[in-house]
Order: sequence, then structure tokens, then C-alpha cells
Amino acid sequence: MASPKTAVSSLSLLVALIICFSPVHSSNTIGKGYRLISVEESPDGGFIGYLQVKQKTNIYGSDITTLRLFVKHETDNRLRVHITDARKQRWEVPYNLLPREQPPPAGKVIGKSPTTVHEISGSELIFSFTKDPFTFAVKRKSNGQTLFNTSSDSASPFGQMVFKDQYLEISTSLPKDASLYGLGENSQAKGIKLVPNEPYTLYTEDVSAINLNTDLYGSHPVYMDLRNVGGKPYAHAVLLLNSNGMDVFYRGTSLTYKVTGGVFDFYFVAGPSPLDVVDQYTSLIGRPAPMPYWSLGFHQCRWGYHNLSVVEDVVDSYKKAKIPLDVIWNDDDHMDAHKDFTLNNISYPRAKLLKFLDRIHKMGMKYIVINDPGIGVNASYGVYQRAMANDVFIKYEGKPFLAQVWPGPVYFPDFLNPKTVAWWGDEIRRFHELVPIDGLWIDMNEVSNFCSGLCTIPKGKQCPSGEGPGWICCLDCKNITKTRWDDPPYKINATGVTAPVGFKTIATSALHYNGVREYDAHSLYGFSETIATHKGLQSIQGKRPFILSRSTFVGSGRYAAHWTGDNKGTWQSLRVSISTMLNFGIFGVPMVGSDICGFYPQPTEELCNRWIEVGAFYPFSRDHANYYSPRQELYQWDTVAKSARNALGMRYKLLPYLYTLSYEAHMTGAPMARPLFFSFPEYTKCYGLSTQFLLGTSLMISPVLKKGRTQVKALFPPGSWYHMFDMTQAVVTKTGKRVALPAPLHFVNVHLYQNTILPMQQGGLISKEARTTPFSLVITFPAGATEGYATGKLYLDEDELPEMKLGNGQSTYVDFYASVGNGTVKMWSQVKEGKFALSKGWVIEKVSVLGLKGAGSASEIEINGSPISNEAKKIEVSSKEHTYVVGLEEEGENKSVMVEVKGLEMMVGKDFNMSWKMGINGAN
Repeated sequence: MASPKTAVSSLSLLVALIICFSPVHSSNTIGKGYRLISVEESPDGGFIGYLQVKQKTNIYGSDITTLRLFVKHETDNRLRVHITDARKQRWEVPYNLLPREQPPPAGKVIGKSPTTVHEISGSELIFSFTKDPFTFAVKRKSNGQTLFNTSSDSASPFGQMVFKDQYLEISTSLPKDASLYGLGENSQAKGIKLVPNEPYTLYTEDVSAINLNTDLYGSHPVYMDLRNVGGKPYAHAVLLLNSNGMDVFYRGTSLTYKVTGGVFDFYFVAGPSPLDVVDQYTSLIGRPAPMPYWSLGFHQCRWGYHNLSVVEDVVDSYKKAKIPLDVIWNDDDHMDAHKDFTLNNISYPRAKLLKFLDRIHKMGMKYIVINDPGIGVNASYGVYQRAMANDVFIKYEGKPFLAQVWPGPVYFPDFLNPKTVAWWGDEIRRFHELVPIDGLWIDMNEVSNFCSGLCTIPKGKQCPSGEGPGWICCLDCKNITKTRWDDPPYKINATGVTAPVGFKTIATSALHYNGVREYDAHSLYGFSETIATHKGLQSIQGKRPFILSRSTFVGSGRYAAHWTGDNKGTWQSLRVSISTMLNFGIFGVPMVGSDICGFYPQPTEELCNRWIEVGAFYPFSRDHANYYSPRQELYQWDTVAKSARNALGMRYKLLPYLYTLSYEAHMTGAPMARPLFFSFPEYTKCYGLSTQFLLGTSLMISPVLKKGRTQVKALFPPGSWYHMFDMTQAVVTKTGKRVALPAPLHFVNVHLYQNTILPMQQGGLISKEARTTPFSLVITFPAGATEGYATGKLYLDEDELPEMKLGNGQSTYVDFYASVGNGTVKMWSQVKEGKFALSKGWVIEKVSVLGLKGAGSASEIEINGSPISNEAKKIEVSSKEHTYVVGLEEEGENKSVMVEVKGLEMMVGKDFNMSWKMGINGAN
């Protein structure tokens, strides 16, 4: 659902850019910097130093006189640099929301002592500093490269560090060849790689994702820096853990943070590979949430399913069209007058709804509904009554802050208050008893408000009137500008037009639990609601919760999935969806996707065809549309239905692989969907690539992203790539190459890289049935290689258990291996805790081995050391010669074959080994 703020016009965006990049004050006039007066080792293994301001200025407020510096190598690959007021506690991201080590408390300043330390060295990162003016640098020990340096030079001129109550500024120099990614959430029209002199503002806003290069629903002040040093790639990441609004200015050779409060709390993770970076980053912020198997199926939603019969028809129509569907969703159509935790008994009569849910649950399908945080102000509404009794709302001058969202006048729960968390969980329990939902979709939690300022309910008129779109403010409101929290000295580039920080949200002088100001906690609202929702769902279901949240912050991936918000049915929105998806993998939120075919307005038929060919490979795959748009379920067009059956058919065959990726994400933070540079960091041509992506390490999607195209020019890193829809087709390149591939309307290019073992099943219309089908293994070697080695893995479990792990008796993990050499092909497995897989009776029925040299077939097949008679075991062996779209350059002989062996009955839950000799006869 949407309440889109007015799209930024080209003129207003230009004005905003001029304001943003032509500051009234230079950094040198804002602050004169600090000097280090002492540093010594602290009892916890860190170092504490004290900084004294060199000369105060009054621009954006007075400088804080004395700062405390805390430096600690928290792990072998993570360094923390924390700078705050030395004498009093300042606002920080609450430690109970994002658990982490706490620095020593602020308090008495230690007297001046000799500064004998000049650098603080860890296993891989070195912290060094200068005393006057105080600057610091972070270097990599292994190669001496500087990763972060607050000392200005002629190549990257910037000012000294500034630390005032409501304005903090710090900069770092950067090499020109550094490739930066992150700093979201925003819609990056130019791709995933950060572009110098584009605006990067971080402040959670209900701004439609169709607006480019502006602050959107989430705040993730982290970036990954990838550099190629002498032909060797090195990646690291920098997190500034701060929830206050900020502008980040990236100029190519420098990066400057301008923050409206809080502290400098930097975390540096050393990598050196991109996968190492996300592993180290998510070990700090929390590993991504375990996802139920069904959540990897296809989802259908729409704002405007006016009654239950429409929803029933959607489910039946998908089945009739033979398009896979796992989850049906309701936007607020099921609610009584848009009120949370209610049911409209006219449009969605409970008895009929329960009967419908019983039917789809037996099929294996699931049902999810929306929930917005605003609680309707209505004395006869039980949820409101219990909320008032528990005193759970955010306050303004001692009274609940009044806003307007879909129900009309609302109050917002304060999720920083423990009582609110308990009340919210109880409301989830009550609603679950009314309707057995399978997950919750929490929307509008930036937080969104249709009004601005201090409002009252108008007398003598209905609000809302019941006419029009519903997002027009009908409360009586006046602006709040009387405090420095509502009208701060530094104006971030909010919504791309330097809007007031309280515009269409909660007044920033409003108060949360324990006197916390909205000014500081604003961007944490969705994160805190997500944690409360996760706790509530887990307590009532005893299952693995599924939560989809629009607003996110550092650590949200530990609890929820994310969709990219209100996009548009345009080719540009399709292209941007890939960059946003890839960014969220870096942010530690791997379960992510965009509204397939666009939220509004209606897409063209061609666009919807192409979008499902991309969206079928989003980690979170859902079609969702606006109330005012025509219907766009995938069966509405015959051509789109055909593309959906093709693309989603492949997705459902790949579900074991996707689920294994979700397990890896949960264990190590590894993104499910990744930029190509994650697997090919040495290949610099893919550093800015945003039109293709990988699922895991080896499966590459190269979609059509422009109107009228029937071919796609795809970049192939060096090696052998095999087409998943026709495994006889291969692209082979020694040095990497851009290749023009056929891409007719119903066709999507998906390629599997060499040295991979890919577990698949036979697919189906619901993940529950697809999961019962036999397995196959696709094994890829470099085309025509006489020797090769491949690996793969498979994770299986009882997917709705709260935890996703081995050791509970209800999970199995398999490592697969394969080799070719001396004319012999071998494959084998090593199973951990096979009991669960054996209890399900899963078997491997087929293996397909790609890239084998020559033109022969398999002979002398052995399984677990025993020769196999083809006739006795009904085993079928076939081989086909590969066709090269691009062949082996400068090679005279490039023949290779695919060999398939069918009719196998190897148990997934038992170790196996299998081998055969490559014969010399022609292909069958």
C-alpha cells in the first residue's frame, strides 16, 4: 500500500542538488578541529584517548569542548573507533536493539598524560593517528594500504573533524580507483556502484521508490570498498553506526559525513573478499533471519482484493493457468475500516475465510496480511482501548502524538517501550486466534504520516471524508518550529528537496520511552517494530516467523525480509530493482525483491513478461499492484502466463539450491543474490555491472531490461558457462567477454558456471509438492578439460522450526564432490546427520555432467563400488555434444559433451560414490 509523497520534479531535484552541493559554510569555518591530549590502554583491551577542541565556532551550534576516543580491535578483522562527549552520555543506537560491546561510560576526564602510543595494531587492521590536529587512519597490515584517512591533502581537500550537539562532520580520503557500494536505501538509476557527486541522504521516509537518488524507506550507513591492487582484489567495509539523519557526500577522492546528532561509532571490517566482508559485517549486526521453505515460492498480492471471493478466484486462476503459487496476500482490504488486527465481516466473513484458509493450508499454501503501525483513535476499538490502558503511544507534550494514516486519526506505538512490545505481541496473538495467518507484512513504518506538525481532530466534519484517494490530510494542523529538534541548525537533504525532518512523519520533538527524542530515534522506528513483531509471532506460533518490512535499519535482516516499496511499472524501475536488491544483500537483508510488474501504474504486456523473467529469480518473488491499477496477476495475459510458467518453473526446480543459499545467508551473511564481483573480484569489468546478477556463487541471470529487445548483451567472466534451459549450449571464454545472446519474449538467459554441483528437484505448482520430487545433480567442468573438480552443497530441514541449524535431529547437510581425470568421472557425497533426509525418502534420480572432453559416453558405471548393469537397474545413459555460443578461443579442438545418467536411486541421506569411464564412441 502506498501514500506516495509528491514525486520530485526535475526542477526541484536540480534545486536540491544545488543546495546540497553548494554549502553556505565551508568545513574550515564550521569547525577548527581537535587535538589529542592523552591516550592509554583501557582494562578491556582497548585504548581510551581524550580530544580537546582547538577553537570553538558557533556555526550549527557550539563545539563540544572535550571528546573521548575509544579504539578497540574487537576481532581479528574488525576495528571499532568510537568518539563521543567525554563528560556526558549522548544518544546512540540502543544496545538492547542492536546488541554489541559497550564502550566505557562517559564521565570524568583523565588528566593529561604522555602520548607514547602512535598506532594500535591488530591482526589485519592498524589504527594510526596524528595528535595536533587530531586525525586518524586505518590501514591494512597485509599490504599497507590505507582504507580510511581523516587527514586532508591537496588531492582530496576537506576540513577538520567537527563535533557539535546537532552537527557532526568527518571525512576520509579515497583513491580514485576505489569502487564503493552501499549507503542506502535509495533508487540508484546509474547502478549499484556509487557515483561521485550524487546525493546520498540517510533518513527513513515514505517516499515512493520511483524517486531516484533520494532517501527512501531504510537507513544503512555502511559502504563496501572494493579495490584492485596490483591485480589482486581487496574489499573492506565501513559502518558509521548512527541513527540520526545524515548527508554523505562522495566526491570520488573523498567521502564526507554530515550528521545531525549522536556519536561517531565507526566499525571497519577487513575482508579481504566481498564474501568475507558480509560475513564479518553480519557477525556484528546479526545474521540474516532463517526463512521458511515456502517463502521461497511465488507470492501474489494486490491492494484492492475487495472481498474473499476475489482472493479465492486468484488462487484458483493460478492453478488453472499452471503457474506456481505458494502465498496469497491481503493488503488492508480484509480490515474493518483500515484498522489493525480487525476483520471486515462483510467482505471477509470469518467463517468463510477460515474455510478458505483450511483449504489452502491443506494444499501447502500460506496466507499473509498487512499491518500498519498507526492505531485508529476510536473509543469503541478494542486494540485502541488496550493500547491506551497500557500507555504505549509516542507522546508530544505529555499526550499521545496525533497523526493520520489509513484509518484516519491515529496514534503511533512506541516500540522502544517494553510495555509496547508486550502489548503488540498480545494483539498479534489475539488476531492469530481470529485468523490463522502465516506471517505479517509491516508497512508504513518509516513512520508515515499523511499530515505534518501538531494536529487536532476537526470538529463538525468527518475525517477522512470517505472520498478521494485517502491520503489527503484532513486533520487541523500547524507547523512545529519552536524547538531546535523540529528546526535543527543543519538541514539534511530530506526527500531530495531539503524538506523539514518532521515532514509527513512524527514531529521530531516528540518523545519515546525514557525521554528519547524522535529526532534521534526516527530511523529506528521500523527496526524496533520488526523486533517486536518477530517476538510476537514466534511466541504464538512456535514456528519460524516470516515478516516483510518496508522500513529497515542496520540489523533488520536478522528478523525480516524486505521489498523495495512503491515502484513503477516502467523499464527504469525494472532496472533499478536489481541494484536495490544487490545493495540489500550487502546490508545483511538477503531476502529481498521488488513488486513484480510494478506497483503502479499498469505495466505493458511486454514489460510484465520481462519482469517475471527477472522477478522469478529475486530471493523474495512477489507480484503486487496498486488499488487504482488494472489487475496484473500473471495469468491476466497469455504471453505473461507463458513466461511465468517458464521462469517460475525453473525457480521451483531450483528451490533446494535457493533454500541452501538461505541457510548460508543465515550462517555467514552471504547474499542470496549477488553482484558478479562477489565471485569474480579479479575481473574488474564487472565492478559496475548492475544488469546481471548471481544467485549464490555460480548461477548467473542475464535478463532483458529494455523495451523491444530480443537479444541481450551479457558479460561473461572467464570460464565455461552452461545454459540452464538447454545444457548443451555453452559460452566459453578465457579472458571474459560480452556476448550477444538470443532472448525472445518467453526466454530468459540463466547460466551455470564451471566447477559447480547444483542440486535440483522436478518442480511443481506449490513448494510443498515440489519438495517431494526426486533430486538431480548438475555437475559442470571447464569445457573440454582433461582434469577438473567440482563441489556443491545441500541443506534440508523441517523448515518451520524456529531455528535453522544442524544438530536438532530434523536437518541434513550434504557436501557433493566430483572430479574428472584419466578418462574417469567420479562423484561422491559426505552427509552430515542424514537421518532427516532418509526419513523423507529423498533420492537422487539423475546426474548430468557437463563439459566432458571428447564425444564419448559413459561405460563401466559403478555405484558404491559395485558395477551397475544398465538392464538390471533400468539405468539410462545418454550423451550430447555441446554447442558453443562462444567457443574456446585459439583452440583447435574444443569438442565436449554432456553425459546424463537417469534411473538412479541414490539416497540423499547416505554417503554415495559413483564413477564411470568415458567411452570413445560417438554421442547417442
